[in-house]
Amino acid sequence: MTFQFNFTIEDHLEDELTSLGDGALALDSSKESSVSERQKGTHRDKKCSTEQFDLLQDHLWEHKSAGNAGPSQDTDSSLNAANSSSSLEPHEKQPCFRVAKEHAMPKDLKKVLENKVIETLPGLQHMNISVVKTILLKENFPGENIISKSFSSHSDLITGVYEGGLKIWECTFDLLAYFTKAKVKFAGKKVLDLGCGSGLLGIMAFKGGAKEIHFQDYNSVVIDEVTLPNVVANCTLEDEENDVNEPDVKRCRKSKVAQELCKFRFFSGEWSEFCKLLLSSEKLFEKYDLILTSETIYNPGYYGPLHQTFLRLLDKNGQVLLASKAHYFGVGGGTHLFQKFVEDRNVFEMRTLEIIDEGLKRFLIEMNFKYPS
Repeated sequence: MTFQFNFTIEDHLEDELTSLGDGALALDSSKESSVSERQKGTHRDKKCSTEQFDLLQDHLWEHKSAGNAGPSQDTDSSLNAANSSSSLEPHEKQPCFRVAKEHAMPKDLKKVLENKVIETLPGLQHMNISVVKTILLKENFPGENIISKSFSSHSDLITGVYEGGLKIWECTFDLLAYFTKAKVKFAGKKVLDLGCGSGLLGIMAFKGGAKEIHFQDYNSVVIDEVTLPNVVANCTLEDEENDVNEPDVKRCRKSKVAQELCKFRFFSGEWSEFCKLLLSSEKLFEKYDLILTSETIYNPGYYGPLHQTFLRLLDKNGQVLLASKAHYFGVGGGTHLFQKFVEDRNVFEMRTLEIIDEGLKRFLIEMNFKYPS
């Protein structure tokens, strides 16, 4: 008998959330600034109600049937078993998550690149992030104000305030190199760059012919000041040196750029909130063929929301490509611990694609549903 997943399990679970009250899991808020981190969680003392959907799911599953999932189980009991493994501790405080929102593509593309310094990687344009930080600090940028807080604390991470998106972490380069080496096929796929930061992974998917690319980062300022400009630069600056002054050619090029930019959507906010935003839309959500994510498994307290994001947003025949360090000192997370977490839930299978031994040991991992049908 074929093992089946209920990929619309959210509807069933929502009816039971009320009875759980405030018993949801809380994330471990301990982190150190020296760690290469980027996850999209936030930790505050106050309680949340409707903003805890994914953590409530985990709690619900803990209170249902235990045991390993098997091919003969029905959908509900299989998913319950997959998520009934003991959760990581300690869980002392309830998290209150930053609500997700979608960022519109600005009409004035030139303004997006205003005051930006563009650098080049093989096949890619990207903003000089140091210049972005300096300008935002000088202009006393409103809103999240993560730049001044990051500078004053001498940290690339401030829990619940800034989650590391204003830096290109080394595992991102590992995954970019793998795309070329393994000739990863993006053509015709719907792709999510999860915890995107600079958005370089999603931009490479775009250049490889992906039909639709979504970007998500915890901080809205990262999307507005880094991800969006990088996408615009890679759409509008290609072949610019071959530009000509003929109106017809310019019109044609402008139309082509507009068509390309329609392939992108941009989101900020915490992962479970991001899921709710997508899945609560009146329009039927088409799940992702490919999810790309780098340096997002540094803290064990975030594994539940990340696992749920994969479960809820990945197509049943989809693939996750994940890049991570073997261990994140001071936080406790890393490749092996995440593998154990995933194995205990028996939903995904994981395969090591590559091990990089230069400097801190790093892994490239592939994830697929164990029982896709």
